[in-house]
Parts: sequence; structure tokens; C-alpha cells
Amino acid sequence: MSQSPRVTLVLLLTAIVVFGGLPMVASAQQFGPSGPGSDGSVGGVVRVDAGETYDGDLEAAGGSIVIAGTVDGDVETAAGSVLVTETGRVTGSLDAAAGSVVIEGTVDGDVTVGSAALALREGSQVGGSLEAGAADVRLDGAIDGDARVGADTLAVGSTAAIGGSLTYDAANFTLADGASVSGEVTRDESLSVTGPDVFGSGGGAGLPAVPAWVGSVYSTLVNLVLGAVLLVVAPNFARRLVDAGRTQTLRSGGIGLLTLIGVPIVLLLLLITIVGIPLSLAGLVVFGLLLWVTSVYGAIVVGTWLLSLVDYENRWVALLVGVVAVALLGAVPILGGLVQFAVLLVGLGAFVVVLRGSEEGPDEDAGAAIGTPSADQ
Repeated sequence: MSQSPRVTLVLLLTAIVVFGGLPMVASAQQFGPSGPGSDGSVGGVVRVDAGETYDGDLEAAGGSIVIAGTVDGDVETAAGSVLVTETGRVTGSLDAAAGSVVIEGTVDGDVTVGSAALALREGSQVGGSLEAGAADVRLDGAIDGDARVGADTLAVGSTAAIGGSLTYDAANFTLADGASVSGEVTRDESLSVTGPDVFGSGGGAGLPAVPAWVGSVYSTLVNLVLGAVLLVVAPNFARRLVDAGRTQTLRSGGIGLLTLIGVPIVLLLLLITIVGIPLSLAGLVVFGLLLWVTSVYGAIVVGTWLLSLVDYENRWVALLVGVVAVALLGAVPILGGLVQFAVLLVGLGAFVVVLRGSEEGPDEDAGAAIGTPSADQ
């Protein structure tokens, strides 16, 4: 079945977007809305409402954690965002791993945070010490104990009051007039900030550590599924791409390297123009997805070459052998990274070669590296 290059490209990008979104869809389904439970909570939004008291330690995971009432115990949370409102109070300590953490109310114990952004708002109160590792930290509230902060940007506002010392390591640091620090203010470039003990041994039910090989197996399975979609949706395109990758390996690798360098430069140049900002952002997303799909194509090229060593041709076996072989080699320190990079370059370059060839003129039967699709292939 013949297909125009543009239709083929649209189908490929559609498959990439659909399968690239599966992990996020799965996560959204796993963490449905839920309120606090007896042993902990998992939900899209986990709330302790104003006027409500949660007795005991709260272990919560969700998209957002909002504490507007009282938690009579410790809080351990992993979430997209964590908010302790003006009416919120934690009588114990707060350990949070999140995208953003905002404290407007009171935490009677220690606060330990690992996040992209941390804000201790004016009027907030931390009864113990603060230990934080974040990209952006703003302190405008009161901390009775010491504060240890590792950040790119640390701003201590004029309403901040630190009862102990302030030790920090930040590329950008400001201490406003009016800010109160009872102890010494010290910059320590060797500062090591202890991360939050979320779901660790200090509390109730802990989450088991996920072995590294689980992520590798999952990634391999996803690549196999994507590869199968590519072979089904555009078999002729895949056949020509694999042929180009095998017969023009060095050329494909060189074109892939130029594309990998050139496209981001063009997109960044668009980014500095107001009109080009939407195109640049969309282009970065599409290019990132394209790198994923061409890395799978590159793995099929590897699988096809390995099968040719035993004089065997089958596109499905080539997909399986290639993806698994690249995954196994990827586990080898240094060498694995180089192999995966080379596979990406060949796949990306061959993609460009075939796309340009298709625009110049159809070549439906160019190359038979993975065999003509048939009922048994």
C-alpha cells in the first residue's frame, strides 16, 4: 500500500504522541482523587480542609497536597505541589519532595524540602529548623532554628526572622534590609543538604525501592510497542529507512549529527522572536519526540544488520533483536552511552535521507533490508 510522504509523517507523529502520552495517562489513572485515609493518602488532590483535624502522621502522594486544617503529627509527602495555607498547621515535622512547596501557615517541627521552588511566606512559622535543596528559595517567614539551604537563587526577605544561623550555597543570594538572622550567615560551597525522608524508615508504611532494571525493562517494552506501530503504520517508509541506515551508515550518521545540532539552533533562534515563540516551543516538543522514534528506527537498523550475519530477514525479529541489543549494550558504562548515541544518529540521519528522497520522487521498493511485509512477517 503506497502512501504519500506527508500522510506517512502525520501517521508517525500521531503514533508518537499517543504512545508517548501513555505513561502520563497511566499515572493519572493510578492517582485518582482521594481524601486522607487512616494509613496515608494517594490522590489527584489530597486535602485537609480548614477546621478539620487529621490525627496521626500523614503520608500522602498526589498531584497537589493542600493542608488548610491541622495535621496532628508529621507529614511526609511526594507531590507536584504542596501548600500549607494560612489556616494550616502541622504539629510535627514536614518532609516534602515536590515541584513546589509553599508554606503560609505553621509547622511546629522541622521542615525538610527537596523541590524546584520553595516559598516561606510572610506570617508563616517554622518551629524547628529548615533544610532545603531547591532551584529557587524565598524566605519571608519565621524559622526558630537554623536554616540550611542549597539553591540556585536564595532570597531572604525583609520580614524573615531566623532564630539560628543561616548556612547556604547559592549562585544568587540576597539578604534584604530588615531581615533578622540571630546566628551567623555563612556561604558554604561544600554544603550538602539532606533530602526529605519521604516514605522512609521513620514513619508508617514505606514504599519499596524500585530496582533500576525495572525502568530499563519498561523502557524496552515501550520501545518495542512503538516500533511495532511504526512497522504497521508505515512499512514502506520503515523498509526504505532501514535500507538507508545499512547501506549509507556513515552518511546517515553524519546527517543525523548535523540535524541534532542544527535543529535546536534554529528553534532557539525562533525563540528570541516574539512571533516565533509558539513555533519554537512546539518544535522543541516535536523534535524531542522525533528523537525517540528515530532511536527506535536506529535499533531496527541494528537488528537487521545482526540478522544479516546469519542470513535471516524478518522485520519483527529485527525489531526485537535490535531494541533488546541496544538496551543491553546501554547498560555498559561509557560504551553503552556511545552505542545508543550512534544508533540515534544513524536512525535520525536515515529518517532525513528517506524523507528527502520521498520528496524528490517515490521509490516504493527501495531496499528490502527487512523483507517485504507478508502474512508471516
